[in-house]
Amino acid sequence: MPADSPTLTIRRSGPLRGTCRVPGDKSISHRALLFGALADGPVEARGLGRGGDNLSTAAALRALGVDIEIAGDEARVRGVGFAGLTAAAGPLDCGNSGTTIRLMMGLLAGRPFQTELFGDASLTRRPMRRVAEPLRRMGATVDGRSDPARPGDVFPPVRVQGGALAGIAYDLPVASAQLKSALVLAGLQGKGVTTLREPGRSRDHTERMLRAMGAPIAVDAGTGAVVVDPSGWNGKLRAIPIVIPGDLSSATFLFVAAATVAGSDVVVENVGLNPTRAGALDALSAMGADITVEPQSDALGEPVGRVRVRASRLRGTTIAGELALRSIDEIPALAVAAALAEGETVFADLAELRVKESDRIVAVARELRRAGVAVDERPDGFVVTGLGGRAAAGGIVQPEHDHRIAMAGAVLGLSAGDETVVPVADIATSFPTFAETLAALGAAV
Repeated sequence: MPADSPTLTIRRSGPLRGTCRVPGDKSISHRALLFGALADGPVEARGLGRGGDNLSTAAALRALGVDIEIAGDEARVRGVGFAGLTAAAGPLDCGNSGTTIRLMMGLLAGRPFQTELFGDASLTRRPMRRVAEPLRRMGATVDGRSDPARPGDVFPPVRVQGGALAGIAYDLPVASAQLKSALVLAGLQGKGVTTLREPGRSRDHTERMLRAMGAPIAVDAGTGAVVVDPSGWNGKLRAIPIVIPGDLSSATFLFVAAATVAGSDVVVENVGLNPTRAGALDALSAMGADITVEPQSDALGEPVGRVRVRASRLRGTTIAGELALRSIDEIPALAVAAALAEGETVFADLAELRVKESDRIVAVARELRRAGVAVDERPDGFVVTGLGGRAAAGGIVQPEHDHRIAMAGAVLGLSAGDETVVPVADIATSFPTFAETLAALGAAV
């Protein structure tokens, strides 16, 4: 960590109490901006996430000729439709955002010009073959940087030469909302039906929002396959107002903090509760967390609610299979809960964590060990032996540009015997007000 980098210092805290909100859901915010750009008129979005990843999507769309105004957590996107996108004057900077680059690849696969997409050091290490391969089958030309350590794979910078696309029937190698959404965007621009089958059910924000905007997309009730059939469609998405719920992934760090700091009682309002990604709540409940959920009104078919978490004695559990898939982005936060619980927690079926902003299996194991927690790292996960009431150790968190590792280290620091220091810049990717929110709840930040 460079000596002049701004840092956050966390000390052992007393009870966290109060009511708060978290930034708009990062995944839904990406889609509000991107699908809004493809609408047939202006789209007003409220509750927009203002993290760096969402701003990367907005900047990329502006470079493609879309007028986007953002003020606070509100955005006005003047949709231009697929045909209204224009070639960018230069490469598109996707920052740290895997969602931005992968969804853009799918969108640009159907446009009649070439685009180069790149990102920061972390994004440059993230593999893109799983998106490039099916897009090539549909008729796009996609190439990128090769790496001798991963022969045959494709890494940013990535170049996409769009053109006439044809629908395909495709079995996704992994359950991935990013991959699925990229292929849906390509399929909407193709000739013929595109059918996408996943080995598990990934988050379905794309399907929900596009259906609300009138896209020809359906989910087979029997197989769960996503079917895109643009035949007879006019190619236009309806311009509708979009209300974005609070980000469950961000809220999970507050849930874990409340569950593990003695005497805490925290309420997070307006949290997205989409069942395809609410596994963290189920995992924490299995660990004995005291959680109360009050469902509220839905927005665009997205369930939302008010979540109250009170401190409780946590115990180890197993997070694997479908539960692991539904909590994939919350694993760093759940690892902190496991570190402070009694007994062993087994995390499995999480090989996808190897190719996130960092290798999150390695990063989680490193940070927990730094704090004095025993971790057995495995190819597709890890096993944590909880401290069971003993204080964690403090120290310097090294998130390697991964916002979720940074926040996990900060939350663990609330129960540490010594100071914990975290780089601030790495948190701003998804939760710019993280420190302020913790402080308002009474954390020693």
